[in-house]
Amino acid sequence: MAILSQNVTWNDIEQLTKLLSKKILESSKTFSSISTVSRGGLIPARLLADHLEIDTIFVDENKISSDSLFVDDIYDSGKTFKKIIQKVTNPSDFVYATLFARTGKKYPKQLVYARKTKGAEYIVFPWDALEYQRFKNNAL
Repeated sequence: MAILSQNVTWNDIEQLTKLLSKKILESSKTFSSISTVSRGGLIPARLLADHLEIDTIFVDENKISSDSLFVDDIYDSGKTFKKIIQKVTNPSDFVYATLFARTGKKYPKQLVYARKTKGAEYIVFPWDALEYQRFKNNAL
């Protein structure tokens, strides 16, 4: 069984981060902090914090607020978004930023993304390479 995948390089990540930060800045919304979930969102959150000059990053679901930018690597099934949005007191002001958004999904209005996926392929981020290799080996 072949597993379709798209490898994303560190250069791609740099370009996507710049594009995503530009989109966020164009919204003119300011953020007191960045919130994320461990594991996929950690590195994109750190990179965006530099671009947006945000000093505080929380990896704690209880620290999420509408004036906090939420960052993840990909909007895929929507499960993370649905879980997180329930913790926000003012969901209409909330911004959920991702490097990729899965093509063919219905996106919430709070979502800002850098690029859509080409299809249903598994996105292999540089920080996921070992995890993906284990997944691929177990799938065979």
